[in-house]
Amino acid sequence: MIKVGEKIPSNKFRYVAYDAEAESLNMCSRPTEYSTDEWKGKKVLVVSVPGAFTGTCHQDHIPPFVQKYDEIKAKGVDIVAVVAANDAWVMSAWGKVLGFKDKIVGLSDDDAAWAKSIGYGMDLSKNGMGQRTGRWYLLLDDLKVVATESEPGGGVTVSGVDHVLSKL
Repeated sequence: MIKVGEKIPSNKFRYVAYDAEAESLNMCSRPTEYSTDEWKGKKVLVVSVPGAFTGTCHQDHIPPFVQKYDEIKAKGVDIVAVVAANDAWVMSAWGKVLGFKDKIVGLSDDDAAWAKSIGYGMDLSKNGMGQRTGRWYLLLDDLKVVATESEPGGGVTVSGVDHVLSKL
């Protein structure tokens, strides 16, 4: 598992950039690549969820990050990203529903490959969900881990917005 002080491995996620003209759920833009190289020299908060539109993720975990986005930014965070093993179109639709707009970047970690590379991947195949990214957060400064925690159980505690804000 990745530790405080370590540099994150490079990765290219798939994502759909925010487009004010395509805010409708009936519109789909093309996914592009989003590289961790864009985080060089920046303070970044990455929050991971097992799946977009799943009960805990959709109702309890990510909405508070949207609601407290300004507080997060006021603590010096340059980029807030949410990562899941869902495809880029699902992440885009989820971002539209939750109101990510141009604030929070919804990143697709195909087959949870990047999450696995940092020790946070989960195999939920027995539950019919396949490989997942898990529930955790990383606080990065110039690609190095400043803080990180993974949920010990099924709820939202150490990866919740209030706990994460206390680490900023």
